[in-house]
Amino acid sequence: MTAKTDFTEEEWKLVSEGPATAGMIVSTAESGGSFRESFAMAKAYAEARQAHGASELLDAIVASKPQFDRHKFHSADELRTQGPGAIHDAVALLEQKASAEEVDAYRGFVVGLAERVAGAHKEHGEAVSAAESQALDTIRASVAAGA
Repeated sequence: MTAKTDFTEEEWKLVSEGPATAGMIVSTAESGGSFRESFAMAKAYAEARQAHGASELLDAIVASKPQFDRHKFHSADELRTQGPGAIHDAVALLEQKASAEEVDAYRGFVVGLAERVAGAHKEHGEAVSAAESQALDTIRASVAAGA
């Protein structure tokens, strides 16, 4: 089992911010609904905490509220262009340090969280807008890393 102590502070920040970064990428893909989308992200973390014990790595990630450095990206455009690379780097790091099951659990959590955020608020009468769908595709590609 992989634990927080297996990472440097910088590495842990990269890994722990991956899910929230994915949620923020989707949230900024389309204007509106940010309250519902933030609530959906928090709910995904809370539900993951309830599944405590399934993955020590995920338990450590969801032990606190979603982590996201708002100063890392200077605009929504920068988040959407550089955020997927940060998610990819987090998965690549996990592929080096964690078990295949833990990496798969992380991938599933990141994508699942992003999908919940996308579905949290209708835009243009659609459950998931075209921009959100494109953001989800980008996130799915980012978590694929070396798979």
